Amino acid sequence: MDAQNAVYTLINECHDCYRCIRECPVKAIRIENGHASVIAERCIACGNCVKTCPSGAKRVRVDLDHVKNLILAKKKVYVSLAPSWSGTFDYRPAKMISILKTLGFTDVSETALGAQEVSIETARVLNEAEKGLFISSACPVIVDFIRLYYPDFIKYITPIGSPAMTHAKMLKEKYGDDIAVVFIGPCIGKKHEVDYLGLYDAALTFEELKVWIADVIEDMNALKVDEDNDFVPHRANEGSLYPIDGGMNETLKRIGVKKEIQLLDICGLLNFEHSLNNLNPEKFDKVVFVEALACEGGCVGGPCASQDRGGISVVSEIMTNTIDRDEIPKEPITVVPYKIKKGLKTVNSNYPIEDILKTLKKIGKHSVDDELNCGGCGYATCRDLAKALLDGDAETSMCVSYMRKIAMRKAAALVRCMPAAVVMVDSDYNIIEANDSFMRMFTGDMYEIFKARPDGMLGAAIDRIVDFSELFKTALSSGKDLHKERYAVKNKLYDISIFNIEENQIVGAVITDVTQSETNREKIAQKAHEVISKNISIVQEIACLLGEHMVETETLLSSIANDYDDKEDESDGQKG
Repeated sequence: MDAQNAVYTLINECHDCYRCIRECPVKAIRIENGHASVIAERCIACGNCVKTCPSGAKRVRVDLDHVKNLILAKKKVYVSLAPSWSGTFDYRPAKMISILKTLGFTDVSETALGAQEVSIETARVLNEAEKGLFISSACPVIVDFIRLYYPDFIKYITPIGSPAMTHAKMLKEKYGDDIAVVFIGPCIGKKHEVDYLGLYDAALTFEELKVWIADVIEDMNALKVDEDNDFVPHRANEGSLYPIDGGMNETLKRIGVKKEIQLLDICGLLNFEHSLNNLNPEKFDKVVFVEALACEGGCVGGPCASQDRGGISVVSEIMTNTIDRDEIPKEPITVVPYKIKKGLKTVNSNYPIEDILKTLKKIGKHSVDDELNCGGCGYATCRDLAKALLDGDAETSMCVSYMRKIAMRKAAALVRCMPAAVVMVDSDYNIIEANDSFMRMFTGDMYEIFKARPDGMLGAAIDRIVDFSELFKTALSSGKDLHKERYAVKNKLYDISIFNIEENQIVGAVITDVTQSETNREKIAQKAHEVISKNISIVQEIACLLGEHMVETETLLSSIANDYDDKEDESDGQKG
């Protein structure tokens, strides 16, 4: 887990669904051991993966402790509050400012003040230009996207710092360089901007602010609101339009730009990417300015903006609360020069076709027909997946069709090699799978015919093959498994186990012919009985012989004893 990056993954919560890859416009995701991790050096912090992750495994770096430490350090900490705040927090300005001051902030200012300065300077640059392409620098996600993936277009980004950068400089010029400035808004990309440039001290999302408020203020109704609270140094005007689609261009129109200057607005990163494809700005014979925002609908559709309110009502509220100025200055008070450096070189996926085809074979794509381009892996095409495999960002197990084929082959090999008969039957009582042992056991003279068929016994009616089809019907109708031991069918005995694969839809059966073993068992039992009977007879004979011998012995011994007694009596008479 790279918690230092603006976006990271909780590995234990990631369940290899590949949705983050599908939604990531730059594929800054690496799959390792089935888990998706963010490639920090390629991430543009658009937040798409955070918004769409079904298990909540994609998280935004929390910078609350850093901001709290700034306050604990007794530093004067000012809030640069993004103009889209009113679309997320249903509070009056006085209450919103009271809440932020309760958290420990010194004062609150509107980022829209910086946006106004940016518009004034942008209008000046456009009016002085003769021709060419200009891309706004207001959106940090757009800037990072160009910097990392379309570096040839860096020179077309207006050399003016973003509204947040400009606003931070304004606040420090007015209140001192020793103050800290914390941007709060709906944008994750601002965390990259502050890391990259450091003109303000930290960036919090509206979600982080909500958590902080809930921890500190238990009863919002009991909060004491100072009705004198107002934004410092003063309220913003037309700059409040920046978070909506076309808002910056609207401010440029109010400031005044030449009639021949074309003002375009593009919302959505994919839309912006498509607009750059095959584009040659050198052919422009007029000034073309593109207000580019990465989020659909503008900043109000940001990844950490409120999802509880409808987009139309939020835009309407922002437009309603925008206070027009009678006159807009022609010269800016504060300007932040902005020279963008190229980022680290992104992975080069322009591999030779031979390498791509070789890699495709690893996922079972041996021909163009095998390339399903189903998108199940998260990549648009099989060849994109092959490139990711070559980059080391993907695993072969990501290909759903390939893994399905592997699973089927393993299952088929296992079934095919089983000595027992195996068959699967659908709800129409037709065979959908049967191994060789089943065909040998039940098809008789038809075995060679079925074996020669490419689909084997597929589609054959089970009641035409076996004489116990009622067992399959019972299992399918009841949804319960059946087991029959020594089930008699004609002159055969079977052990039959029928089990549900899909309840009431598909059942499987493992069948063993136990006729021979049962016959052998009976023969063995019969032999045993014969041996036992013979042994009993022998024992009985022995017993009889022993009995006769004992009688004869007893008679003999009695005779000897009697003769001895007679002789003793005669001897005693002679002595007397």
